[in-house]
Amino acid sequence: MTTRQQIIDEARTWLGTPWHHRARVKGAGVDCVMLLCEVYETTGAIPHVEPEYYPIDVMMHRDGEHVIAWLERFGSLVEVPQPADVVIFRFGRSFSHAGIIADTDLNVIHAFRSYNMVVETRIDEHLLAGRERRFYAFRGLA
Repeated sequence: MTTRQQIIDEARTWLGTPWHHRARVKGAGVDCVMLLCEVYETTGAIPHVEPEYYPIDVMMHRDGEHVIAWLERFGSLVEVPQPADVVIFRFGRSFSHAGIIADTDLNVIHAFRSYNMVVETRIDEHLLAGRERRFYAFRGLA
């Protein structure tokens, strides 16, 4: 069984990886969705996932909630997140930026285009502050 600490430890090994749309190679490039895919797969929490193609600016032109649909395959919406749960933020017309809750202070590990890399920031840091957000807990975590 995958532990929450394993997920957080794995996510932190990605810190500093450059942001790159649809990439998923530690140290070379990753985006926020692919970071989730790699961290949760590497720790055994989910099977391998190949998200369908998404344009870099999908949130500006489409209302479809593709990331939420993917999250709901493996987890459930929760009101109070725990470390290793997922947070997803609304940017533009859809929930399109996601990260991993790192601790009980709600710091987030995420591949953030604005920083051009994987970072760990406060959930309310200035670029995320005031954005609508939701939390998902993946099934089967210890």
